[in-house]
Amino acid sequence: MARLANAVRPGLARAVTAVRPRLARLSRAVRTGPVHLPRLPRPRTVRTWQYTAGAATAGLALAAAVVTVAGPWDASGQRTAERDRAAALERTGGADHGRPGTAARPAPSAGPVLTGLGGVSGAVGTRRSAADAQAVSDALEPLLDASALGDSHAAAVVDVTTGERLYDADAGKALVPASTTKIATAVAALSALGPDHRLTTRTALEPDTRELVLVGGGDPTLTARARGGGWASLRTLAADTANALHERGIREITLSYDTTLFTGPALHPIGVNDNLAPVSALTVDEGRTDDSVSGPVIRVGDPAADAAIRFAGFLKEAGITTTPPGPSKAGTRAQTLARVSSPPLSALVERMLTNSDNDIAEALARHTALAGGRPASFAGGGEAIATQLRGLGLPTAGAVFRDGSGLDRADRLTADLLTGLLVRAADPGRPGLRPVLTGLPVAGFTGTLSNRYADGASGVVRAKTGTLTGVNTLAGTVVDDTGHLLAFAFLASGTTDPAEAQSTLDRAATALAG
Repeated sequence: MARLANAVRPGLARAVTAVRPRLARLSRAVRTGPVHLPRLPRPRTVRTWQYTAGAATAGLALAAAVVTVAGPWDASGQRTAERDRAAALERTGGADHGRPGTAARPAPSAGPVLTGLGGVSGAVGTRRSAADAQAVSDALEPLLDASALGDSHAAAVVDVTTGERLYDADAGKALVPASTTKIATAVAALSALGPDHRLTTRTALEPDTRELVLVGGGDPTLTARARGGGWASLRTLAADTANALHERGIREITLSYDTTLFTGPALHPIGVNDNLAPVSALTVDEGRTDDSVSGPVIRVGDPAADAAIRFAGFLKEAGITTTPPGPSKAGTRAQTLARVSSPPLSALVERMLTNSDNDIAEALARHTALAGGRPASFAGGGEAIATQLRGLGLPTAGAVFRDGSGLDRADRLTADLLTGLLVRAADPGRPGLRPVLTGLPVAGFTGTLSNRYADGASGVVRAKTGTLTGVNTLAGTVVDDTGHLLAFAFLASGTTDPAEAQSTLDRAATALAG
C-alpha cells in the first residue's frame, strides 16, 4: 500500500494542479449570481477519447481529494490518521520491533481488532460462518503427518472468537517447546507485574564514606549507546549522578556496584552461549561485544563489572573521579542520587517475543519470581511462571519450566497450554495481556519471521518460533478466510532437517489462513 500510494501521489498532485484553475473559475462564476445563458449552438459530436480524458481528470481530482482528507501515509503503508487512532484506542500500546536498525512503528491496537473479529456489530448477513473442525483437519493432517516433523509431534487449533477447539493431535502431550516458552513467560510476567511496570536502575551514595553504589534493577534493556532508542540510558544515569555529586561539592568517589536483586547461578545450564549473557541484575546492552541488538553474538563474561566500568568512564567525562569499581551492596541508609527506568513491561514483552530475546526472557522470569516472593533464580523463575499460569486457570498438566527462555531442553509444554495462553491473551477482560499478541512476529515482516512466508501467508500469520537441535515449534495466531482469529500451536521433536521441518510448519500455518 505504501508503494502504491507513493507511486500515485505525484500524478494526483499534477492532476489537482491542472484542475484547480478550472474549479476556481467555476466557483467564481457561481458566486457572481444568475448567469444569462446565450443561445446555445448546435451540439457537436464528442469523441470517445474526449470522454475518457475528461473522466480521468475528474477521477484523479477526486482521488487526490480523498487521499488528502484521509491523511498522509507513513512508511509502513498505514495512514497516519489510522495509526494515531489505533494508538489512542490501545492505552498500553506497543511498538512494532522490526529488523535491527529500523525505527519502532506503533503497533495496531489489538483490542479493536479482536472486538471486530468476534463482535456482532457488522451488517447482518455479511459474515460467513466459521471454519468447521473437519475442514481444518483436512487441511492440516497431510502436512503434520510429514516425516520432516520427526518421530513425535503435537498440534492444536482453537477459534479465539468462539473458543471452539477445531483441531487436536496429541494436544495434551508435553514436548520440548524451545522458544515458544517465551509466550508463557510473557503471560506470567504481565499477570504478576502488570503491563505498566518499569524496571529501575539507580545510584546511591553511602553517608560519610563517599561510596557511590550503582544498583542493578534487573533491567535487561539498559543501554550505554549514545542513541538510547527510548530505553533506559546508562549515560543519562551518569550525567544525573554527576550533577547531584557536584551539588554536594564531591569530585571523587569510591565506586561500587550492587547485583544482589538476582540470586542463584548466573550461567544458564547450557553453559557459555552466544544466545544469552550470564544473567545479572546489572547489565548494559545485554553484554554484547558488538553493536547488534538481537541475535547470537559473543557476550562479556561479567556483565555487571562491564557495566560499572562503562559507568565510571561516563562519570569521568562529567568531572567525577572514581576508584576501580568493585561489588558491594547498597545499605539501607544510602541516599538515592539518580535513577533511570525502562519502558513499560508491555514494551519489553513485545521486544522479547518479536526478537526471541533470551536475555529479556530470563530477566522477566526472575522479576515474576520476585513478585511471588520466590528467589530470583532460574529455579525460582520457573516455579513462579507455573504458579501464575495455574492461577489463570490454564491447563498446566505436564508443563515443566526450567527457565524463562526455552533454551533448557528439560522444559516441557503442551499444544493445549500454548493455545490456551494465546486465547487468554485475547480475552477482552484481560487487556493487560494484549502485548503477548501484539509482540508476536509478523510473517514476512518482523523479527524471527521476517525472512519466512515469502510464498505463504505473509502478513497474515503472527507467531512465536522455536528451534533447538532436533526441535521445531511454532505457536501464534492467524485470521482465516472467514474473518475468525485462530490460535494454533505446532510442536515437533526428533526432527533431522531443521529447514524442512520449519518449512512444513509454515505451510501448516498458511493452510489455516485458507
